[in-house]
Amino acid sequence: MVSTDTWITAVCVVLAVVLWYGTRLTIDSRTAAIAVLIGVGLVVPLGINGLRARTA
Repeated sequence: MVSTDTWITAVCVVLAVVLWYGTRLTIDSRTAAIAVLIGVGLVVPLGINGLRARTA
């Protein structure tokens, strides 16, 4: 069984890759694509999991 933290992180990583690809197709900016990849794939799950740990 997968923990909730791992599940949240996995979903955010998959979403980050999809958004990264979409950003590369539409904006064609490497900087924006990397910002989306790091923001959604790393910062968002860390924030969500941190808030969950604080309220638990």
